[in-house]
Amino acid sequence: MPRKKLPPITEAFRGITFTRRALVVGGAQAAVGVALAARMAYISVVDNDRYVLESESNRVNLTLVPPRRGWIVDRSGKALANNRVSLRIDIIPDRLHNKEMVLGQLQTLLRLDGDTMERINRDLKAASGFQPVAIKEDMTEAEYSSILVRLPELSGIAPQRGFARNYPTGAAVGHLIGYVGAPNAEEYQKVKDPLYITPGYKIGKDGLEKYFQDMLKGQPGARRVEVTARGKVVRDLSTQPDVQGKTVHLTIDADLQEFVARRMGRESGAAVVIDCQNGDILSFVSMPSFDPNSFSDGISSSEYAWLRADDHQPLINKATRGLYPPGSTLKPVAAIAAIEHGIDPSERHTCIGGYRLGSRFFRCLGRHGSVDMATAIMKSCNSYFYWVAHRLGYDAIAPTAKLMGLGEEFQLAGSNQRFGTIPDSAWKMKKYDQPWSASDSLNAVIGQGYVSVNPLQLAVMTARIASGRRLYPRLVNRQFKNDPLPFSAEALATARHGMDLVVNEPGGTAGRSKLPLDGITMAGKTGTAQVRGLNTGNGKAGTWKFRDHGLFIGFAPVDNPRYATAVVIEHGMGGSRAAAPVAKDFMTFLFDREKAMEALATFEAGWGGTIKERMDRDYAAWKAGASKPDPDLAQ
Repeated sequence: MPRKKLPPITEAFRGITFTRRALVVGGAQAAVGVALAARMAYISVVDNDRYVLESESNRVNLTLVPPRRGWIVDRSGKALANNRVSLRIDIIPDRLHNKEMVLGQLQTLLRLDGDTMERINRDLKAASGFQPVAIKEDMTEAEYSSILVRLPELSGIAPQRGFARNYPTGAAVGHLIGYVGAPNAEEYQKVKDPLYITPGYKIGKDGLEKYFQDMLKGQPGARRVEVTARGKVVRDLSTQPDVQGKTVHLTIDADLQEFVARRMGRESGAAVVIDCQNGDILSFVSMPSFDPNSFSDGISSSEYAWLRADDHQPLINKATRGLYPPGSTLKPVAAIAAIEHGIDPSERHTCIGGYRLGSRFFRCLGRHGSVDMATAIMKSCNSYFYWVAHRLGYDAIAPTAKLMGLGEEFQLAGSNQRFGTIPDSAWKMKKYDQPWSASDSLNAVIGQGYVSVNPLQLAVMTARIASGRRLYPRLVNRQFKNDPLPFSAEALATARHGMDLVVNEPGGTAGRSKLPLDGITMAGKTGTAQVRGLNTGNGKAGTWKFRDHGLFIGFAPVDNPRYATAVVIEHGMGGSRAAAPVAKDFMTFLFDREKAMEALATFEAGWGGTIKERMDRDYAAWKAGASKPDPDLAQ
């Protein structure tokens, strides 16, 4: 069919219409082109620096280098906490692909146990972005190399050579030094410091590590490395070294600290040694303890559960947190108070095996006959001190006990103290709304009833008796006045003489703990603190937790006191049996190390090895389902 011809006018404008469309489209394209060109010009000229920086960041990683912590050293510069080289690997969650394959390979290569894998998966769920998750620290060179050669197939793995905290004497300084650990989310939120999410960075979590955190932490370094698109390191570009933290110098004697801890053996308790000249704490031990290296390396949940399950409470610092009735260790203080209130120390009292107060008969440990004050201290005659307390009332004795440091709060670096109680009539009325009774005085004067103290306070009390000055304990070189005590020379001399007789005269309660040294003697006082109260059962046998505590305080040499100590052995069944022999051995160490170490070797052979060897063996037995060792083995 022939094509129909268009009207002349339409035919004339057909070419013009096509040209107009072309112009519109072409104009639009030109506008887009101009806009793109303008944008490219803007990017290349105006935003050039920003995009160069972003491009560089895709090629170059800048990471913080955790600073080495400052050392903690003893009085002679010996390390109590230092640093060691550590090989570690972490996972960066944002770079982790094929999680199951990567974790499976790591578990095989590094022989990770179930507890560790559970912890890694838990941390990965809680982590986000580039926040690292620790896989393993303190790897061997072989383990580290096995990861390095497989880096291309292990996405998200970040190997690192750094430093880890090290405690050379392990559990001997657990409660004294504390430990470090990775910051948690709450700690990070407080400071918003990127260093807190840097692999390998640790902060002080407890003890002196926490107290001196700002001093020990140091300044971080930085490392620039060239990486591939998958994050593999190509080469190091530059490094700014870290600045190590400052060194903390303590008054502690590291060798004595370790000896005391080892000598405590399997016992549960605490021992403190103080320099009578200036208040320096030379040893500060609580046992059983924990190995701070385990916390620094990331303690497993099973090991932590083992520590928590131990009824000897290795996580509690008994030196400042343990509260105990002081028992008869309080008698020298009562003697000082009695003389200050007019009682003649030569005045005698006849002990008939106890003291009658109304219808009650308060028993003594023996029938001591006629005794004066010094002899009453030597024989630990309860009857004599019942007689004193009944005459004076305890309100006359309590202020002297407080001046001697009992119930006192000390400004001690890193300590978390419980202060105990030195009661009086006002205290009882406030707490119980009851008047003080004569029987309360009799119980309190022999360190029972409402009286409770911690071992540090007992050591300070002993140092003050020995020196005659109000010494303040210190772990760092802070200056205190240490003014003379407001007591007569006669009162202090009588207390010291009675304590001398306790150890060095026949009939003294600690006669078996006389120092095996020529020309050096130790004065002391034993104490037995009843756990279930007076006259409520036999505290010398039966279940461990119901046995009496054993206490001992002492100082040496007698003629020129230099060292004072307090030892508490929980459920040790008596001070002369459990606590005094421990004090004897570490006092010997202070004057004759070779002789003391010979004795220690014999003890450790009987206990089955060093602290670490016993802890490792007990932990393995606990995991296998065995019960803990019989406490009688410690006796």
